[in-house]
Amino acid sequence: MLSKRSLVGIRLSFQTLAVLLFMLIGVSAYAADPAVASSEEAIAAGKTVFNANCKQCHKLDAKSVGPALRGATDRQPLDKVKSFIKNSQALIGSGDAYFSALFKEYSNTVMPAHEFLSDDDLNNLLAYIEHGDKVDPAAAAATAGGEAGPAAGGGIPSEYLSIILGVLVVVLLLILVVLGLIISVLTKYINKQDLPEDDKEFVSQKTDFAKIFKSDAFIIVVTALVVALVAKTAIDGLYSVGVQQGYAPTQPIAYSHKLHAGDLEIACQYCHTGAEIGRSANIPSPNICMNCHTHVQNVQGKEGISPEIAKIYAAVENNQPIEWVRVHNLPDLAYFNHSQHVAVGGIECQTCHGPIQEMEVVGQHSALTMGWCIDCHRQTEIATEGNAYYDKLVQLHSDSKDALKVKDIGGLECAKCHY
Repeated sequence: MLSKRSLVGIRLSFQTLAVLLFMLIGVSAYAADPAVASSEEAIAAGKTVFNANCKQCHKLDAKSVGPALRGATDRQPLDKVKSFIKNSQALIGSGDAYFSALFKEYSNTVMPAHEFLSDDDLNNLLAYIEHGDKVDPAAAAATAGGEAGPAAGGGIPSEYLSIILGVLVVVLLLILVVLGLIISVLTKYINKQDLPEDDKEFVSQKTDFAKIFKSDAFIIVVTALVVALVAKTAIDGLYSVGVQQGYAPTQPIAYSHKLHAGDLEIACQYCHTGAEIGRSANIPSPNICMNCHTHVQNVQGKEGISPEIAKIYAAVENNQPIEWVRVHNLPDLAYFNHSQHVAVGGIECQTCHGPIQEMEVVGQHSALTMGWCIDCHRQTEIATEGNAYYDKLVQLHSDSKDALKVKDIGGLECAKCHY
């Protein structure tokens, strides 16, 4: 009996140890190097470095153009990871087995050198990579479910509205038919009754449509309706002069915002460098394209050079600009400053340009008319929290119970946009 118990105890012990070992392996699969900082300040600073230099090709927890980054300091020593970030080709050229295999796994895609990053930048970057923006799978699933709910029940699709309207029209026609039948039956019944002559004449009278159509009142009403319709059409046409909403021209290079801004999550300001610092957002020069396309010569791992990417190479080699077709074109009489809206106001690009991250071909999403801008200034609340630019304006507005909006700080003044 004792031997059996001891054997059972030994077997259970091995099982327990195996389970514990498996759990420890699972827990430590993405254990960061203890030397990597985990403070909020370091993570926030590292996120800035990541967005400026890494986001175009990498994600934290999923593969993109390059590998997922979280756990990098667990997979390789900290100093070696820093060396790879600063100059990946030097480390690969030294014959390092791990990074050479990683280089081959991602189709020999060359990562640009980052010699300009300081040690503090690297430490903050690794703090963000290892500890930043962690998502709880259960919370993510709950959030996804919560977002799906309103979307599923928030409005009737347009095709269903058309069907509903059609059904209502049919119902109205049926009601008219039923009313006609009722009138016919009642008329026949009344005619069989013994009525005075005046009543019989009233019941038996018929509508003279020809007389109605020739009457002055009918002609005046119809003429007024036609004139009103023509006038409205003319006014709508005048209001649409210069409005290019929906304009989506063919560009000299088939550039996909869906691929770059959507799938690869490249920040808008990486290419449109002026959006945060000046009036114009700037159309990127081929040099910016070459930051990535020096190494990325095709899409989705295809062999050879993409015909569209080859056009960028030709522009650089011939020292000729790419002749992009302008999509958003405000009249000269209107002044618009991107930096005021993007850097100061914190307005997202999609507010004016629509879901740009979903567009294969960019088109003008919004009307961009004076009325459209004024409506936005009337309705938009200013994000003043943590923005010192608005501190004085917030003090002046402190007596009001309403939220501070653009219209309250001169957003409706003519000279703001016309001078």
